Amino acid sequence: MIETVRNAWRIPELRKKILFTIFILLIFRLGSAVPVPFIDSEALGDYLAANSNTILGLMGAMSGTAFSYATVFALGVQPYINSSIIIQLLTVAIPPLERLAKEGGEEGRKKIAAITRYVTVLIGLVQGFGYYTLIRTNSLLDLGGTNGIWAAVVIILSFTAGSAFVMWLGEQITEFGVGNGISIILFAGIISRIPSAAQFMFGGVRNWIDPDLAANSKLFHLHPAGAVGIVIGLLALVVLIVFIYNSERRLPVQYAKRVVGRKMYGGQASHIPMKVNMSGVMPIIFAQSIAMLPATIGVFVPAAQQEGTGWYTFLQVFDTNGWIYGIVYFLLIVFFSYFYAGMQFNPVEVANNLKKNGGFIPGFRPGKPTADFIAKVLSKITMFGALYLAIVALAPIVTSNLVGVNALSIGGTSVIIVVGVALETVKQLEAQMLMRHYKGFLE
Repeated sequence: MIETVRNAWRIPELRKKILFTIFILLIFRLGSAVPVPFIDSEALGDYLAANSNTILGLMGAMSGTAFSYATVFALGVQPYINSSIIIQLLTVAIPPLERLAKEGGEEGRKKIAAITRYVTVLIGLVQGFGYYTLIRTNSLLDLGGTNGIWAAVVIILSFTAGSAFVMWLGEQITEFGVGNGISIILFAGIISRIPSAAQFMFGGVRNWIDPDLAANSKLFHLHPAGAVGIVIGLLALVVLIVFIYNSERRLPVQYAKRVVGRKMYGGQASHIPMKVNMSGVMPIIFAQSIAMLPATIGVFVPAAQQEGTGWYTFLQVFDTNGWIYGIVYFLLIVFFSYFYAGMQFNPVEVANNLKKNGGFIPGFRPGKPTADFIAKVLSKITMFGALYLAIVALAPIVTSNLVGVNALSIGGTSVIIVVGVALETVKQLEAQMLMRHYKGFLE
């Protein structure tokens, strides 16, 4: 990876793209430090730290420190990601959108992109209002004599404008920089939390070593062996993610020979690549959002904070570090893995395309037998991919129970995103260097 970046830096065109990407990320990080007015950011940070086991903790992990301190870019790329998912699902469900995406060509893609932008702004308004409601309900506003309605308008519009600007920054990276812009910004937001996480871990080890600090039970203590184990576990997790990311099942395909005029076509052997984890990190994000609903509801329901109430008992059953939550989380990951795999890979369509082009899988007749075989293989590798995602997602939660660090409960999702974006960006750099090599050869 380092060698690829070094080689790309020597090429003037790629060096300009890399510098442009770094410049956009610098703007993103600067915007993540600009506070929205009328909000007590320190009190909000303490409140979110105490509720890191809810959906708020997940949003904070995706946007870096911006969400925790209610800056202009607090919503980050979440509205755009949600908008893209909604439009993708509607494209499958609504025939006009499906025709626009498949048959509209470049013009159709532009219209789909425009619709996605409008939905992003709408979702930004909704999420901004929800964030403002959370802040107002918990008395985290610092109005200073300002009218409450005016403060609400400023806060909500600031969040919405910030999310729209982040979307624009991502599109600029995609067009003029390196890699997928939205993924790169998401990558930068997650990476920005590494120094604070390392400082938190170092503080825990220091508290354990110092006898005076260790006597205070309120401080977080971490055995040095536990810190070493966490680092080794993260490295092993990265190795597993890289291995699965590059893993695929290749179905052999043979094309029949056919004579057209005096020439013979076909007869070559090929394969159909099927990624082990073709759905990416989306099953974890969706499963985590749904599994955390009880804890998230508890944030907005005052009765859930009082012992002896029905709400309090209900939330204790679905505690994010409990075994019931783990089982629900696991089942949701498996469900969404099959859901996304079915959306992205249609065995019947693949079998029909093979039949039209004179291809067949050895040992299976074209048509329905081929489709059934592909569906069977897809089911097997999807289950393997779902188990992999479940291990990655649940391993930090198990570590949290052993070590006592609740912040690690979102680590699996973050590591998958970081490693996946890094590998994809390096692949795009290699592809651009290869294209430049062929271009120079032709010239």
